[in-house]
Amino acid sequence: MNQDPTPAPVRHADTPPIGTLTLARGLDVLRAIADGATTLNEVSAATGIGKSTAHRLVQLLNQRGFLRSSHGTDFSLGPALIELGFHALYQSPVPVIAKPILEELARKYQDTVHLAVEDESQVLYVDKVPGTRGAQMRSRIGLRMPLSRTGIGKALLLDTPERWEETFDRESPVEQSTSLSKDDFLKRMASYANAGTALDLEDNEPGIRCVAAPIRDGSGKIIAAISISATSPYMPKERMKALTSVMSQTALQISRKLGYSGHTFGS
Repeated sequence: MNQDPTPAPVRHADTPPIGTLTLARGLDVLRAIADGATTLNEVSAATGIGKSTAHRLVQLLNQRGFLRSSHGTDFSLGPALIELGFHALYQSPVPVIAKPILEELARKYQDTVHLAVEDESQVLYVDKVPGTRGAQMRSRIGLRMPLSRTGIGKALLLDTPERWEETFDRESPVEQSTSLSKDDFLKRMASYANAGTALDLEDNEPGIRCVAAPIRDGSGKIIAAISISATSPYMPKERMKALTSVMSQTALQISRKLGYSGHTFGS
């Protein structure tokens, strides 16, 4: 059965402030193209903007380097957004502070290391240091993933048990990749919160397991998380158990550089 490739219309809860409608529409166009729209018809359908207006916006965004296009179609995000993206990434202190620590972690343990934050109720990967074992993972910088299905997402949720059930329900069943039940998820989360680290037992990607830990700021609030991931043959239960201490201490090291003065997370 063929699937309609046209993205769902962009929806916003808030009405743009007076005088900013054109800007809001331009941002909607960028989001639509980021989500997969490649033609004027798809942009118009995804945003609800008329074709003539969408065409003018696409032309301007293309002229300013925010979009690329070939013969007026095949739209994609442009180099100006790449530049701004890197500026945004490194204006946050977390990736800058964490980078050398994550690189050393990946070198020492030979596995892929991730850094992520929560954004729009999703995991947003902001750094990835590949391991040396050759394992291919779908994660990449800028990718969004479900909170309840990733180890790093569970780590981001450790302090907010009131959100666990709602998050599971919202991401189920569309974003479920395993048969993990809600009861099992909630039991696991309670255990992870007590330990101060979280696991991905192939919940998100078959054959991939990870150990994750939260990063805290000076107030003690979780603001990011790190994980170490490998294929299941390299992540038996015994090794995952040993890595929980490693990840907890690594997250604490980064947190201390951000002003956190507490002790090791978990029991």
